[in-house]
Amino acid sequence: MLFGRQKKNPVKLPDKGVVEWKYTTCGYCSTGCSIEVGLNADGTPVSCRGSSDADVNRGKLCIKGIFEYELFKSAGRGTVPLVRDKTIDAYKEVSWDHALDRSASEIKRIQETYGRDSFAIVSTGQLLTEEFYTLGKLTRGAIGTNNYDGNTTLCMASAVSGYKRSFGSDGPPGCYDDFEHTECLMAFGSNLPEQHPIIYWRLRQVLEKRSFPVIVVDPRVTMFSQMADMHLAITPGTDVVLLNSLAHVILKEGLEDQAYIKANTSGFDEFSELVAQYDPVSASKICGIDEDTIRNVARLYAKADSAMSIWTMGINQSTHGSDGVVGINSLNLITGNIGVEGGTSLSITGQCNAMGTREWSSCSGLPGYRVLEKEEDRQYIADYWGIDPEFFPKKRGMAQTDIFPAIETGEIKGLWLIATNPMTSMPNTARIRKTLEKLECLIVQDAYQDVETTEYGHIFLPSGLWAEKEGVFTNTERRVNLVNNVIDPPGLAKPDLWIFNQMAKRFDNGQKIRFPETAEGVFKELGELSKGRMLDYSGMTYQMLEEQCGVQWPCTEGAVIGAPRLYTDGKFQYPDGKAKLIPLDFIDNNEKPDDEYPFWLSSGRVVEHFHTRTRTGKVGNQNKFSPTPYMEMNPDAAKALGIEHMSYARLVSRRGDAVVLVQLTQRVAPNTVFIPFHFHDCVNRLTLGLLDPYSRQPAFKQNAVRIEAVEDQDAAAVRNVAARTY
Repeated sequence: MLFGRQKKNPVKLPDKGVVEWKYTTCGYCSTGCSIEVGLNADGTPVSCRGSSDADVNRGKLCIKGIFEYELFKSAGRGTVPLVRDKTIDAYKEVSWDHALDRSASEIKRIQETYGRDSFAIVSTGQLLTEEFYTLGKLTRGAIGTNNYDGNTTLCMASAVSGYKRSFGSDGPPGCYDDFEHTECLMAFGSNLPEQHPIIYWRLRQVLEKRSFPVIVVDPRVTMFSQMADMHLAITPGTDVVLLNSLAHVILKEGLEDQAYIKANTSGFDEFSELVAQYDPVSASKICGIDEDTIRNVARLYAKADSAMSIWTMGINQSTHGSDGVVGINSLNLITGNIGVEGGTSLSITGQCNAMGTREWSSCSGLPGYRVLEKEEDRQYIADYWGIDPEFFPKKRGMAQTDIFPAIETGEIKGLWLIATNPMTSMPNTARIRKTLEKLECLIVQDAYQDVETTEYGHIFLPSGLWAEKEGVFTNTERRVNLVNNVIDPPGLAKPDLWIFNQMAKRFDNGQKIRFPETAEGVFKELGELSKGRMLDYSGMTYQMLEEQCGVQWPCTEGAVIGAPRLYTDGKFQYPDGKAKLIPLDFIDNNEKPDDEYPFWLSSGRVVEHFHTRTRTGKVGNQNKFSPTPYMEMNPDAAKALGIEHMSYARLVSRRGDAVVLVQLTQRVAPNTVFIPFHFHDCVNRLTLGLLDPYSRQPAFKQNAVRIEAVEDQDAAAVRNVAARTY
C-alpha cells in the first residue's frame, strides 16, 4: 500500500513557451542565488528557475526569486527623464542631455555657492559592483563631495564597523559551507526562514543529516526560534550584556582556547577584566535570560569542536550594534572559532550587493578597502585615476544618517539619491519629509518613478532594473556572481553605469579620468586594483563566474577557485597581525517603555516583501500575502485595551502615530508589538533611530509606543490603505 507523497502526482509547472533560459543572479537579498530567466519566442521574460549547478541555492528559489521575472513588466517604471517645471510645480519630460546638463549645472552651482561638500550623494546596496565603483570614481574623483554614503548604513554599517574594530578590516570571514561542519550554531536577531529562506534551507538540509544545537537569540518568537533547540527571548537592546556574560562564564570555567588567544589576539587582559564584571546573576537581571541558561549556552558553545554565530538586523539596527558585532567576534576569538571549518562570525547581509558597495563604492573611503586617512592609499588611487591626490579629502565625510540632519541645518543644499527611498526607509518619516522639502536640488535616480521620494525631487533619472544591465553582485559569503543582461530597460531608461559615465563628462576631472563604457571593462579595473589585497579579484573573469556560478574572493591571479574562508592562517589586518579583544561597557541609553508609552515596538522583514515594497508590492503572488500594514500583538495585552483580532488600532510614539491592522498572536510578549517595516508612512512614523556611535546606524528595534483602540474602523481602514501605497 502506498502512503503520503507516493500517492501524489509530481508537481508540474505550466508550459509558458520558454525557448531560452538566460543565466543571472537574483536581485533581492544577499543570499546570492543563481537564477535563470526564461524567455518566450518574443523575447519576453515569462518564468524563473534556480540554477541547479549553483552551490549557493542548488536549484532552489524563494517566493521573491520565483516571480522575479514579473518585475520587468511591473507598474510605475520610470521611462523618461523628468525635470520639475517651477512655474507649474510639476515634472515635464526632457531629453537625457537636458536632464544631465541640468543635474551637473545644479551640482556645480551649489558647490560654487556653498562649498564642495554642500552637495551630498546617497546610493544603495542594489547597484552592480561595476556601477558602484564608477559612482565612487565620479563622486570622489570628479564631483569631489565628501558627503557620500549608501543606504547600507541602515542595515550593514554595524557589521562593517564591528569587523573593522575586531579584525582590522571589513569582510565576512566564513561561508555557507560552515553549516556543514559546525557543531553549534547561535543566531542573534536573525529570522532566517523569512529573511533569507535559501540559507535557512541549506541549514535544514544539514540538520536532516546530523544533529547539533541551534540557539536563537531574539525578543520575538520567530519561525527560526520555533525550530531552534533553545530560544533566548532577550530584552531588546541588551545583546552586549549577554555576550559579556557568555564570555565571563567561558573564562571563569577555563573553557577558552588559550593557545589561539595567545597566538592570534591582543587585548586579552583588558577584555577579561571587563567581562569579569558580567556574572550571570547580574547579567540576567538586565538581559532577561536566566543565569542557568547563560551558563548552559556558554558551555555548549565553548565545548563544541567548532561553533559559529550568525546575525542580521536584530544586532545591527541598535545604538549598540557595532558593540554587539564586536562581542560576537570576541566570543569566537576566545573559543578559536575564526578561520576554521564550522567556526565563524558570519553577518548575513541584507541587500543583494551590500557587499559590493562595501568593497568598491568608495563610500567610506577609496576602492578596494582603501581608506582616505592613509596618504599611500590616496596617492595610489589618484595615480591610477590620473588626478591630483590633493583632490581627495583626508578623512571620511558624513554617513547617510548624518547627511539628513545636515540638510535641516542648511549645511547641505543638494542631494542625489540613487535607488534608495528614505521616505520609507529612514526613521521619523515626518522629519525626513520636512528635510527633503528644504533642498535646493534633489536628484532622484531610480527604476521606478512612483517611489515616494520622487514627489520631492527636482530631477528624475530613469534607470534600469537588476537584469536589464550587466555586471556582478557579491553575496554574504564574499561570492562574486554574474548578472547577465536579460532584457533592455523600458522606454528611455538607461543602465546606471551609462548614467554615471555621461554625468562624468560634465565635470573637469571626469574628462581626465578613464571611464570604461562596458561593465566588463570596469571589472578588469577591479582586478587590477585588488591584486595582492585582501579582496583579490585578479583571478576572476566573467566567463569563470558564470561557469562556476560565482567565485569567492580572494581569488588570486591564476587561481582556479576562490577561497571559502578568511584568516585561516590566524593573520589579521592589523599591523601586528593580531585580532583585537575589545572590552565593551554596556551603556543603557535606549528608549524604553514607561507609564506613558508602555510597549516595546520592533520591526522586521516578512518573507514575501523586500525593503520598501517598491518591487514586491507590485507582484501579485507576493503582495497578496501581506497587502496591508499590520501589527503582531499579544492577546492578553489586546484584551486589556479592548482591541480585537483583525481590528484597527492606533500606535503613538513621541515622534508620531500610525494606524495598523491587529493580528493577535503569542509570538510577541505582552509588553511588545512587532510591525513589518516594508510599508510607507507606517512604522517609521514612530521610530526614534538613535545612532550607533561607531557605525552611525539607527536603532530601529528599540522604541516605545502606546496603543489605542480605534472606534471608527472604517476611517482607520482608509488610513491603512494609504500607508500601503507605493
